[in-house]
Amino acid sequence: MLFSLAVVYTASSTISELKTGSTETLFLSHLGKIAIGILAMIVVSGIDYNIYKKFTKPAMIIGIILLIIVLVGGSSAKGASRWINLGGVSIQPSEFAKFAMIFHFAAMLEKKQEFIKDFETGFVPFIVWTLVICILIALQPNFSTMIVIFMISFAMMFIGNVNLLYLIYTGIIGVVLAGVYAVSAPYRLARIQTYLGGEDAGGEAVSYQLKQALIAIGNGGVSGVGVGQSRQSHMFLPESYGDFIFSIIGEEFGFIGLFFVIAIFGFIFYRGMLIARKAPNAFGYFLSVGIVVTFSIYVFVNAGVNTGLLPTTGLPLPFISFGGTAIIIYSIAIGVLLNISKQAGVYNHENSILD
Repeated sequence: MLFSLAVVYTASSTISELKTGSTETLFLSHLGKIAIGILAMIVVSGIDYNIYKKFTKPAMIIGIILLIIVLVGGSSAKGASRWINLGGVSIQPSEFAKFAMIFHFAAMLEKKQEFIKDFETGFVPFIVWTLVICILIALQPNFSTMIVIFMISFAMMFIGNVNLLYLIYTGIIGVVLAGVYAVSAPYRLARIQTYLGGEDAGGEAVSYQLKQALIAIGNGGVSGVGVGQSRQSHMFLPESYGDFIFSIIGEEFGFIGLFFVIAIFGFIFYRGMLIARKAPNAFGYFLSVGIVVTFSIYVFVNAGVNTGLLPTTGLPLPFISFGGTAIIIYSIAIGVLLNISKQAGVYNHENSILD
């Protein structure tokens, strides 16, 4: 998050000046969110994670209510309704609903282990919650977030030993329905065509972002052009401080910088899985896995989109992309992970990975 301050400032300064008259407006907003996030992470890390078990179902219901509210009275941008404005503060309900699902699934997986192979008891409750959230998010529309939540749900069910045949059958149906949904809107179809057949298939407007992202990474080479020296952030690369900040890192810090960022996320993944393995109970284990898998999916998809390995979609790079709701909720999730780690004794000297 501290590293993101330098990147967000240089990536947002031009558009910030054009929109607000100051190069620092977006940067200061990002700085404020990071300060809140770090404070929230510290506070949450001191709260016993087992307390959340009794609140997971109410949190899921609140998340669903917020998703309904955003459909009927949310703020729209680029043809999608994804935010709720509360006194000048925008919140993205899909972020809350996603982590509410992770917490609730962790609690249910612990509770239902004895019956986890049963269809009615060990599968239906999970798939119903998943479908409700995915359908509400699809209606926004927000195809990429819907797919990610579907993947997180299935990953947790797989780790929780839900009957594999149920997952396979549902996964096949889900892929078919997702394919139909993906081609049901011209802009989504254009993105897929561009990905499969080059820029002419999807149109110049669709391939523009990817072209500019690849130019940025190409400009960076091995060591980068230097901090604050990005050219693509000067209105060439849309969302340069958001979904495509990975490319700006590549331009300013080069391959070395991108390797450094991926290595940090790899270390977080490793530590998260170590915490899961040493978690004091099943709830802590499933919760740790859910949190780490979520971050990993977002990093993989964001890096894949920025480098052209995946179709263009709007998913931020955790802890680094400019944002509000996401950065704070991600920080809270890490705080929970730290508390599980404390209770697991991962940081005891005899268990330290640094030894």
